[in-house]
Amino acid sequence: MSLKRLSIVLLGAYVLVAVAGAQDRCAVGKDLILQMLERVHPGSSASTMQDGVELLKHATSTCPSLGDAWYYRSLLERKLGNARLADYSLTKAQDNDSEAYRQRLDPFTLSTQPSAPPSALMRDKWALIVGISTFKQPEIEKLGIEFTTTDAAEFADLLKNPGVGRFKSDHVVLLKNQQATTVGIKERLNWLARMAGPDDLVLVYFATHGSSRDLDTANASYIVTYDTNVGRNLDDQDALFATGLGMAEVASAVASRVRAQRAVIVLDTCYSGAASAGGKGLLTPGSAVSRDTLDLMKQGAGRVVLAASTGDQEALGDSTLAGGHGVFTYYLMQAMKQSKGLDTVGKMFPYVRQQVEARAHGAQTPVMSQSDQGDQIVIGAGAATAAR
Repeated sequence: MSLKRLSIVLLGAYVLVAVAGAQDRCAVGKDLILQMLERVHPGSSASTMQDGVELLKHATSTCPSLGDAWYYRSLLERKLGNARLADYSLTKAQDNDSEAYRQRLDPFTLSTQPSAPPSALMRDKWALIVGISTFKQPEIEKLGIEFTTTDAAEFADLLKNPGVGRFKSDHVVLLKNQQATTVGIKERLNWLARMAGPDDLVLVYFATHGSSRDLDTANASYIVTYDTNVGRNLDDQDALFATGLGMAEVASAVASRVRAQRAVIVLDTCYSGAASAGGKGLLTPGSAVSRDTLDLMKQGAGRVVLAASTGDQEALGDSTLAGGHGVFTYYLMQAMKQSKGLDTVGKMFPYVRQQVEARAHGAQTPVMSQSDQGDQIVIGAGAATAAR
């Protein structure tokens, strides 16, 4: 090999290593943004907001081109009264093409006020249903998560059933497998934010793997989408940060972007017990939903979150339930069918919890978290009719 050609090869290798290193650093920077979103909520104290600024400073020092970190820092600096730093950060966000800036996201301001009760009439209803059992990465595919796409499809059909859910067919979006990419889900969350008005009802449902960083001080957790990458050994945190959908992003969208005064979030996200023998890897048994995430999702008026299990349990499936279902989703659908969709969430939930605990022999306990009047939402109430 000639000296000139060798130089070109070495230069190319150096560039590849440099690019890979930059990608890893930016993945870590994105995770720091997620940690900030887990920690800083609408109404947070000045000291908590300052903690958020420090996380974002670390993110931008790790990856200077991370536009969203600059943008969120500009919002927090302005809330803290630091106008000069806010203006500087906003300029950096614009220079680095921040997606959050382009969409004018503001996760620190509620889209609905807790003191504002829902109106007596419900104008319209919208739903996003996500179910993933087939993944782009073969190593996740081999984990054998069961029933999620079946659950999602049947739950979507139940919502569209004129005798139960009473949603308009074109108001229910179902994303399964290849459709449920990280970007695809974000786009549909944005669709909900655009379409649903204050007098509407919004329902968001996820059935897929979840992943949690137990060693992370902020407990940032992720939804594993179709194109999420966790590495061949299921332990590549940088890849997960870069490609997963942060649970805090979903929580932030519901809390700060969805204007509907009635919002129901259903999370049948779980770890597979077969994910990694001996509890190794990023996908280990347990719930993907932290208490901080539940608290963020319920902020505002008329919010209720239903999670399949507590923070130290696995959400189970059962092949003997009508051909195979997640236990939590199955009994939630049973509760809706029995009342023809007309019971409040607060009335349905004790039945769901009791049935799931009995079926799982105490190994799984569903959780409900709500804002004021969240438990009074009636999922099957007809649009433009009395909602309660």
